[in-house]
Amino acid sequence: MATVVITGANRGIGRELAQLYAAAGHDLLLGVRQPDGAPTLPGEILPLDVADDGSVTAFADALRDRTVDILINNAGVIGPDRQSTLDTDFAGFLHTLNVNTLGPLRVTQALLPALRRAGGAKVAIISSFMGSLSYASSDRIAYRASKAAVNKVAQGLATDLSREGIAVASVHPGWVRTEMGGPAADIAPQESAAGIKAVIDRLSLATSGQFHNYDGAILDW
Repeated sequence: MATVVITGANRGIGRELAQLYAAAGHDLLLGVRQPDGAPTLPGEILPLDVADDGSVTAFADALRDRTVDILINNAGVIGPDRQSTLDTDFAGFLHTLNVNTLGPLRVTQALLPALRRAGGAKVAIISSFMGSLSYASSDRIAYRASKAAVNKVAQGLATDLSREGIAVASVHPGWVRTEMGGPAADIAPQESAAGIKAVIDRLSLATSGQFHNYDGAILDW
């Protein structure tokens, strides 16, 4: 039985991942921005705003004596309404980077003591193929840039943590029918979450530092 931390666990993919890990008998520590407004979730719910240093520190302090086997950095935002290269809400762009890029790094760094205690821990960052440099579309540029940047963060973490036995994966969840993905998206949250869990189950130091599709394929950075 593992202890699993999931950020942004109150809706969409995060909530489905929580259900899957709970069904498999794992202990869950679930970070949500507003615990009072969160739906019933199968685990311990803790307040967490990944964009706020103080909130992340408090979250890590609550886990000070715990061991974390799996950290899933799932929390994210789509970004501001105006985010084209020709018309940009710069404050919104910065917030998107803070949540989507710095958030996973901020949380991972804060939880390193708990991850180190596990021995062979795993870190997953939910990214997006929209951030792949092989995909030249320019819509939602703040979101795309934040995901391109977090892919590099994931690669760097994998490099630095490999010597400690901690494996790191960046995972594209697919185009999912969530509040962010919209009703016209390709796949259901349940299918995405099941695929992500399978990727994490197979993750090892041999496959660390790669960009994974939810179906197990390896994607171009």
